[in-house]
Amino acid sequence: MKVLVTGGAGYIGSHANRVLARQGVETVVLDDLSNGHREAVTEGRLVVGDMGDRALLDELMTAEKFDAIMDFAAFIEVGESVENPAKYYENNVVKLKTLLDAAVAHKIRYFVFSSTAAVFGEPRYVPIDEAHPREPINPYGMTKRIGEAMLDDYGRAYGLVSCAFRYFNAAGDAPDGAIGEAHEPESHLIPRVLRAAKGGRAMKVFGTDYDTRDGSCVRDYVHVEDLAEAHYLGLRHIMETNESEQFNLGSSEGFTVLELIREAERVTGGKIPYELAERRPGDPATLIAANKKAKEILGWEPKRSDLTTILRDAWNWEQNRKY
Repeated sequence: MKVLVTGGAGYIGSHANRVLARQGVETVVLDDLSNGHREAVTEGRLVVGDMGDRALLDELMTAEKFDAIMDFAAFIEVGESVENPAKYYENNVVKLKTLLDAAVAHKIRYFVFSSTAAVFGEPRYVPIDEAHPREPINPYGMTKRIGEAMLDDYGRAYGLVSCAFRYFNAAGDAPDGAIGEAHEPESHLIPRVLRAAKGGRAMKVFGTDYDTRDGSCVRDYVHVEDLAEAHYLGLRHIMETNESEQFNLGSSEGFTVLELIREAERVTGGKIPYELAERRPGDPATLIAANKKAKEILGWEPKRSDLTTILRDAWNWEQNRKY
């Protein structure tokens, strides 16, 4: 089997690329390196380019004869999407359409899509299952909601078989420390907490007046290795059944920001400086996944997604970063 991994030099894509390789899958990574890192592509072949470049896609798909595509090439920052929605609609919707059109033209039937819990918006209930209404409250979530709708429509019209994964908070790093999370600037909570633990500037806790245990946001953290394994299981499932699916991926446990900081202090053995700040626009109070469907249909288990393991793997990466 041969798979095109778009955005495979990024955080989640690079981990998925390694899992595919461990399963004997041949991969080609397409990434423009605007947010990814060449060093993160430890398996397969890297092609530096834009998934919105139809001529490049045609050349690549003609030469390689892919069986499937895994797409991780979206922009993902909620705050930035509020400030600059045009950037997000261009990359996450317009360029996705170019990729899907190329897949259909080259008869690539299977497509695994990196979606997000942001498609749900403010939860009506928790834990959030796949039946929860999708009512995004920020442009990032809306672009992913549109992406899911495009997959549904392309499935009905052109026979594209897809699997969409809505992650909750992806976290942690490869246990062996070979690859990890490396965004600049870094906006994700756990790396910011751990950089503060290393002696960096105090991190900010956005919002302390939510209706939660201590007033800070509650989030469900899922280890990036567990996410990567789910993508392989999802691809295998849709290839065996020829039926499209959508899954929520999380640990089904929630921790407040302040609880996470306290656990990080225990893991790192030091005090973590932080400052209290106003809420950010577009942040729901609580996001916790129901993962029953992924467990039952895919046989998926979040084996590394307890908070302590996530923080230990992330701390190992932060202390010994490769890039």
